[in-house]
Amino acid sequence: MSDLTHTITVDATPLEAYDAIIDVRSWWGATNIVGPTDRVGAEWYYLVPDIHFSKQRTAELVPGERVVWEFTDGHLDFVEDAGEWIGTTARFDISSDGDRTTVRFTHEGLSSTDECFDVCHDAWGHYVAGSLAQRIATGSGTMRTREEDEAAVAQHTTRRTA
Repeated sequence: MSDLTHTITVDATPLEAYDAIIDVRSWWGATNIVGPTDRVGAEWYYLVPDIHFSKQRTAELVPGERVVWEFTDGHLDFVEDAGEWIGTTARFDISSDGDRTTVRFTHEGLSSTDECFDVCHDAWGHYVAGSLAQRIATGSGTMRTREEDEAAVAQHTTRRTA
């Protein structure tokens, strides 16, 4: 029952990685996010209608070292326990690795036994290992389209019921 994790190593400073992480709209969803994401205590929302809603509180910001979000509310439309994310935490631990930087993302409290784990693992993989890494390298990430989100959910839902 370990937490969901993804780790990337990028050609950037820890502060550049941190600045990209807190610019959440640039790698997780430019039109899907409402509210400030770069202030401790700020509450903000992520929404993909009929698939995913989550409310986060930015709990910790340590420039060049760490970003922590607490999931305080949410609804996943594709699992029986739609509130699986409520009470979990997203952590970005940033460390220098010579002239490169390692970012270890952990969705604490979301384990392999949770129903959404496969879909969430793939989604976080896209957003952390793909979009965030690209955002750090180039200044802009790659958001999933609604169709890509629907296909990912369908793939795992089909696999689960087969």
